[in-house]
Amino acid sequence: MASIKQIAQDIGVSAATVSNALTGKGRVSKELAERIRTRAEELGYRPSNAARALKTGQSGILGLVMPDLTNPLFPRIAQNLSIAAEARGLGILIADSRGSEARQNEALHQLVGRGVDGVVIVPQKGTSPEAPGLPMVTINTARDPRNTVSADHVGGGALIGAHVRALGHRNVVLLGGDRVSDVQQDRMRGMREGLGADAGVETEWGDAGLAALPERVGQGATAILATSDLLALAALSHLARAGLGVPRDVSLTGFDDLPFATAMHPALTTTAQDVSAIADYALEVLTGLIAGAERPETGHAVPMRLVPRASTAAPRTDTRPKIPTNTERLP
Repeated sequence: MASIKQIAQDIGVSAATVSNALTGKGRVSKELAERIRTRAEELGYRPSNAARALKTGQSGILGLVMPDLTNPLFPRIAQNLSIAAEARGLGILIADSRGSEARQNEALHQLVGRGVDGVVIVPQKGTSPEAPGLPMVTINTARDPRNTVSADHVGGGALIGAHVRALGHRNVVLLGGDRVSDVQQDRMRGMREGLGADAGVETEWGDAGLAALPERVGQGATAILATSDLLALAALSHLARAGLGVPRDVSLTGFDDLPFATAMHPALTTTAQDVSAIADYALEVLTGLIAGAERPETGHAVPMRLVPRASTAAPRTDTRPKIPTNTERLP
């Protein structure tokens, strides 16, 4: 079986350096730590959590609290966090708060009771929880004061807005699922920035907003910018039932580049998160906190990437009534 000593000999460093790199302790450069983790993976090295616990008093297990595992984005985040943890010789216990703030708090206390060394949380909309007595990192958005790392939701929204503007759209609907969500608010903020001050922008929310989309297109909206791919999929269904084609009658965009975005017809223009980079940074900070390092003063935003596809095109040239500017419909 591969050992720390063998990894150290192969890389040409001390066994202590290998141990620090695999546990996130000490001062090991990012490049060297990556070389050590890669070699450990090649050799099939697996640390003994029992030995670790006896030596350090730590379990080698982290807790992960997710807001809703039925949303396809969150299992992807959980998988990448699991991969990042395994690369550091750590395990993960996953809890699903299932859309409930009360369940979220219960999950945090349960993980503390299970003896995890630290917690990663993707919080419920509108909440900013703490893990009692444990190091914790938060994956949310920049406006959360406890945010550790996140996708650059404002920047991603700006990419979408600028893309739609470059195609010639000036009458646009922003479609959100829940106004309580800081993530969705930040995405809309970025969309407005990308669209520019001279764009006519109307904001719709929830089921009422989805139902209103055909009317908004009839009033002159030429593009609909949704705050998630799931919401864009629902919008596509509402538009199709009304006999409206995408992008023939109205362009449509999503957010997050979920797997079904390419299976939609037409394929969905969206933005992609670098989930691997987010997970790696979250684990780097958390293992540092567990080892006694200082918490970063500010959260880290990972850039998003525009993924243009067939659901966006230049607006139709026929004349349509102008829509009101900067109005909002209640869900």
